[in-house]
Amino acid sequence: MTTDIIKYDFKTGLPQEFEIVDIARLYKEFKGTLTTTHRTDFYHIIWFQQGSPTHLVDFKPIKIKSNTLLFLNKDIVQRFDDKSKFGGKAILFTDSFFCKTEADHKFLRNSILFNDLFSVSQIQAQKQSKLFSDLLQQMTDELQGIKDNSQADILQNLLHNFLLHSERERRKQNFTEIKKGADLDYVMLFKDLLETDYKNQKQVNYYAKQIIITEKRLNQATAKILGKSPKELIDDRVLLEAKRILAHTTESVKEIAYNLGFEEPTNFIKYFKKHSTLTPSEFREKNTLA
Repeated sequence: MTTDIIKYDFKTGLPQEFEIVDIARLYKEFKGTLTTTHRTDFYHIIWFQQGSPTHLVDFKPIKIKSNTLLFLNKDIVQRFDDKSKFGGKAILFTDSFFCKTEADHKFLRNSILFNDLFSVSQIQAQKQSKLFSDLLQQMTDELQGIKDNSQADILQNLLHNFLLHSERERRKQNFTEIKKGADLDYVMLFKDLLETDYKNQKQVNYYAKQIIITEKRLNQATAKILGKSPKELIDDRVLLEAKRILAHTTESVKEIAYNLGFEEPTNFIKYFKKHSTLTPSEFREKNTLA
């Protein structure tokens, strides 16, 4: 018997794929779900207004301070704290809700809030608490108002403003800005391709050809922006997914190997041990959360 990491789709039956939820109320109804490792196919903006929980994101415990905004990209593996008491609000939305134009898609794909190349984005909201509260209230009022043809556009505009103000505040809070240019463009293209193709494509030349640059040029870009080679980034992504499945499911090593594109389980075991010093089974014994 195998148990995949649970993945939740956006709630059906709403006028649009956008929702504001109260965390305390959500906990009352779905604590077991929230405190079990899971993925979602939508974005989270979690405003921890009270309490100091620890939020687990891909094996990294994030210690939250009161009045913190946390920005989580879709498809990450996360788990809410099951011990600490906390309260606040969460804004949930999908690509299809936000991305009405190519410019919207580009904004979301390049946003420092959901695509920080070094860490999970969070901001301390104390200084701008009223601004964020007012925007959140406007979105809440609009959601509770008349359901007409303008509602989705108004909500999207309000959310866009919320994200723009959040980006402005993020840049004020110990954020390292990466200089825009060809190197960053190539890294972002590589990152997007890697996210979709890493299971079946583990060779640097494949990604370089897709981006229409040489392997050497791709290596220069990733080294300058991230301090790593494209091969290291490919290995990091494969290893992260392997660790996710090992820690959070009961899927066999053989099944994991095939799911990640390895022709033989022994090849996967050698690959995993080379990059983590442990065998898959040893890692599971130390990190099992299934």
